[in-house]
Amino acid sequence: MEPTPAPPVIDALAWVHVRDGRLLCVRSRGRDLLYVPGGKREPGESDETAVTREALEEVSVRLRPGTFHLVTVIDEDAHAQAPGTRVRMTCYTAEHDGEIAADHEITGLEWIAFADRDRCAPAVRRLVELLHARGTVH
Repeated sequence: MEPTPAPPVIDALAWVHVRDGRLLCVRSRGRDLLYVPGGKREPGESDETAVTREALEEVSVRLRPGTFHLVTVIDEDAHAQAPGTRVRMTCYTAEHDGEIAADHEITGLEWIAFADRDRCAPAVRRLVELLHARGTVH
């Protein structure tokens, strides 16, 4: 009997930014649910470099080196991917410079409270629940 192959895993990085008890989320062109700013690392990029690049590309801010803190790593079903695909989302906070504004493939920004979590992709929903349990998102 052939061993069952492991499901594909998307290795993603995310910037977690909470203001007034709400999590910054983004709407990407062609997506029906909300995500947090972030994405996949490019070859050779560190987590910090990749999150910094993605935050600049998606929400127009520069993350400050030396201010990164790991929030959590979430393993969840990947939204809008082949059945069985998982996402492993490593989440960081970091201080930033600049005004948050949608850029590139981002069509809108939303500040999500705990009650709004069903509007988010599964991994982001789990992040909102975790942040709520920690008292960060209301």
